[in-house]
Amino acid sequence: MRTPVQLYVRRHMGASVRCWLHEPTRGPCGLPEIVAVAAESQRAARSCADPWHSMNMALIHCVGWQSSSVRTSMKYREVGNTATRVSEIGFGGGGNAGLMVRGSAEEQRQAIARALDLGINYFDQSPDYGTGLSETNLGRVLKDLGVRPYITTKVEVREQNLDDIAGHVVRSVDESLNRLGVDYVDFLQIHNGPVTTRPQLSGRTYTHLWIEDYLRPGGALEGLQRVQRAGKARFLGFITRGNDAPAARQLIDTGCFSLINASVNLLNPSAALKPYGMHVEQDYDRILTYAAAHGVGAAVYSPLAGWFLTNGAVSGSTPHALASGPRTPESEQVGLRRAKALGFLSSTLHPDVQRDDHNLAEAAIRFVLSLEGVSVVLGGFSDTHQVEEVAGCSGRGPLSEENLMRVEGIWRSNFGMT
Repeated sequence: MRTPVQLYVRRHMGASVRCWLHEPTRGPCGLPEIVAVAAESQRAARSCADPWHSMNMALIHCVGWQSSSVRTSMKYREVGNTATRVSEIGFGGGGNAGLMVRGSAEEQRQAIARALDLGINYFDQSPDYGTGLSETNLGRVLKDLGVRPYITTKVEVREQNLDDIAGHVVRSVDESLNRLGVDYVDFLQIHNGPVTTRPQLSGRTYTHLWIEDYLRPGGALEGLQRVQRAGKARFLGFITRGNDAPAARQLIDTGCFSLINASVNLLNPSAALKPYGMHVEQDYDRILTYAAAHGVGAAVYSPLAGWFLTNGAVSGSTPHALASGPRTPESEQVGLRRAKALGFLSSTLHPDVQRDDHNLAEAAIRFVLSLEGVSVVLGGFSDTHQVEEVAGCSGRGPLSEENLMRVEGIWRSNFGMT
């Protein structure tokens, strides 16, 4: 049986409250164990995995996950300068993978419970994922399991919100908190990538947001700061979507942001690397390097390039029944051609040659984990098996030098498309 991670706290005034430990304390063989810590309030804050929950506390008992069967090598990383340690594999709740939007309640519960067993303590959300359904489902499961991991959610700014962006941010967060069943989120991000020219927003579109609408009075940053001052978000962030690095650097330079979301993978490493001769449609211009130099962490989305970097994709299999994606026939053709050029990384696809991994997805995840500035890699999961597969990449180290040199050669040839 498993007991949830809990902190039982006695405050100075005698009131008893309960909050949650985000990173399990581990004993022999990497298994979680029960730990009791008694200390003065400041010392207690340092001893706890999350000092946010331990201010003004006189007595703390940290109770970890208890499991006789789970062994995990999950590694943890600090998010920029926040002193917040998150699992290097995170649980993405996006609609493309499908689980948190189209999966059954039992499938969702099993996958989240297994993720926690494996040491995953970071869950990425957005009200846009299933129009709030993903947040609702995560909140239900976490309440059922009695746990409180790190949670990130976002705010989408659409055309109808431009007259009162700050107010919209506050209202959107309140709605998200209600769906998630929590009083605050650990990271709050704007889901629009910043750009230096005013984009055309219409209907449900929220891909980008003009940098002036981020920074002006009553803009997105003011809304984020209102939420933060109200104690409903610990740290602030935003997403980058490529071809927006100048505006992203401008936001980082404000010193107000602690986390960016950026896409980086073997098909487009431009957020961290810019190989000579390689052409990418979305250029992230080494934004991870810039963020890291300024104490800003990075959550990486789409590490598998939307399923292309999997054995199933390059061998012609169909995606998981729950999965979907906004691909066009043209983009799918290009993506598959590029991914097939990297198929040599999989020993399953090429059993005659010794390779780093038995499948392409594992090689892709390990590559991203090896990059400078990466705090957490977000897995988009369709079932529990995928959770186990991606979590198993933690701590395995980078790809071999031989394979990295071969990958670089493929990049320099622009995947043979030059």
